Amino acid sequence: MKRLKSKLFYIYAFLIHILLSVVIIFASWEFLEYKAYNFMMKNVTAKPTVSKDIVIISIDNQSVSRYRWPWKRELYSYIFEYLNTYSNTKAIGYDAILSVLDAENPESDAKFFEQLKKTQNAVVGFIPMRENISMEETDPQFLKDFYEKFGITIHDMRKKKIPGRYNSIIRFPAPYFDAVKNAASVKASTALYGYLQSADSIVSVNDKMYPVLALRIYMLINGAKELILTDKEIIIPNTGKKIPVMNSMIGSQTLITYKKKMKNSDYSHIKYSASDIIDSLMLLKQGKKPIIDPHEFDGKIVFVGGNAQAAAIGPVDAIPTPMMENHPGVDIQATILDNIINSEFTRQSSILFDLALLAILTAGTIYLILKLSFFKSLISVILLGIIYTIFSVYCFKFNIAVNVITPLLVQLSTLIFGYSYRFILEGRNKEKIKQAMGKYISQDVMKNVVQNIDDIRLGGKKAVVTVLFADIRGFTSMSEKMTAEDVSKILNEYFTEIEPIISKYNGVINKFIGDAVMAVFGDPIEDLNHPVNAVRCANEMLKKVDQLQDKWLFEGKPKIEIGIGINTGEAFVGNIGSEKRLEYTVIGDTVNLASRIESYNKVYKTNLLISSSTYSYVSGIADVIKISEVTIRGKSKKMDIYEVLRLS
Repeated sequence: MKRLKSKLFYIYAFLIHILLSVVIIFASWEFLEYKAYNFMMKNVTAKPTVSKDIVIISIDNQSVSRYRWPWKRELYSYIFEYLNTYSNTKAIGYDAILSVLDAENPESDAKFFEQLKKTQNAVVGFIPMRENISMEETDPQFLKDFYEKFGITIHDMRKKKIPGRYNSIIRFPAPYFDAVKNAASVKASTALYGYLQSADSIVSVNDKMYPVLALRIYMLINGAKELILTDKEIIIPNTGKKIPVMNSMIGSQTLITYKKKMKNSDYSHIKYSASDIIDSLMLLKQGKKPIIDPHEFDGKIVFVGGNAQAAAIGPVDAIPTPMMENHPGVDIQATILDNIINSEFTRQSSILFDLALLAILTAGTIYLILKLSFFKSLISVILLGIIYTIFSVYCFKFNIAVNVITPLLVQLSTLIFGYSYRFILEGRNKEKIKQAMGKYISQDVMKNVVQNIDDIRLGGKKAVVTVLFADIRGFTSMSEKMTAEDVSKILNEYFTEIEPIISKYNGVINKFIGDAVMAVFGDPIEDLNHPVNAVRCANEMLKKVDQLQDKWLFEGKPKIEIGIGINTGEAFVGNIGSEKRLEYTVIGDTVNLASRIESYNKVYKTNLLISSSTYSYVSGIADVIKISEVTIRGKSKKMDIYEVLRLS
């Protein structure tokens, strides 16, 4: 039963730790881990190097100050005209949405649409929606026409198909729809905690799949016509490019590997102001030197988008990311394409990898706690945590996103739990030791030792105590007639019955001497009435032996009697022996006299004898017979002793 309880204790402790770890893991993921990821991405993973082939034309604060907002669409046509006529770009990504026509300036719209028709290498953005904006957005014919014109072949090879998150698309006006050659999703969904750490690579609208803007541009410049989607990656045939996909329940998302901002800029890529491009076009048409040489865009991929954050009125397209609270959306699109071109993908650690790390840290922490001393184990566990932190930094440095805070919190909980468990276990072991040692020495002596554990040394004190000796009559002859096993059974039963009586009267069994018992009253248990309690104890011991005699007689065992001698006086109480082996005992003439008084029970055929010093304390409660002038061995003078007949 004890073993079963011990096993259950370990099982319950293990289950509690597992439950606590699960709670910590989910709480860390929800409130802390994303902050650690943001910190690592910004300070460790993000590099200052970007692709020089990717540039941005931004409708920034300068642009809306130069050309008042809202812009007529002919201003956009000027940007496209500048790029189409005077430079040789690889591709143009238009990170903007056009959903309505400008009724007041139809000529302006027409100029823009005309430029788009001439631009073969442009990819414009569309927004997929979860909710239905209107009947037009979910019109089956519109969605069919949209896919026929802008859709590409995507082979879904995933074992588990994830339903599409979107069921509608913000509708393109008809002239815009006709003018556009390529379209891709520019939807950027932030995570629950508000920071864009990952983005869709492919979106699904009514089970029709479309690539996002950056991926569509990469396909365009590489002549790719199709994609292969698997559970772990997106494969672009004929290019050898593989884009890792996160273990996500919401679709084909990829972690964004951000870049450091350029000096004195909110962008990580080279940025040009849209107003400078427009002004440069006007100067070129006049035969003058432009502000920006159009040949700077030769062979470049150009993203066009708006982000006039500081302007009172203007386009604002900024999202919180690990790099900044207001990260320009057009720069995020450029970053995603940069990741694809240079294969700079941040990969999320697998669940098995995360569980293995947690198991290693937990097992290592428990091992150190159980095997080493407190301070050594504490230092070792701290070093283990530091090693893991360095390991996680190196993982992020090589674009592997691991949990940073969660394993350390689990380790901390394991540390607290482990030490708590260790202290409980040590406490239980100490209690077991105390109980075991209490069977060899008195429980009260044991308590005294424990209370003064740091001050145990040889020596003691003088104290007035009462010493009781109890001895079995005729034990030697009885032993000769019985087996050793039978003798031990009788003795054990006898000692078991009298031990509680001695404890009841504040006595302490100092030692068993064969068939004899030596008990001390007055120390280590302080008791001012120790002579009276010693005599009362002796009286009850004799009554208990009478009861045992009847029992033993019924069981066919020999009748035994005891004799008790009691003396009160000053004695040495404390530790004797050596520095390595101590014994808590009472020594002195008082002890010797008590033993010799007990021996006179055989001479006078009595059961309970006390010294005159003890009698002086109990004369009011004891009826006695005085035995005068007894010669005590070792004493030069004769002395009086008293037989106690009864107690009042």
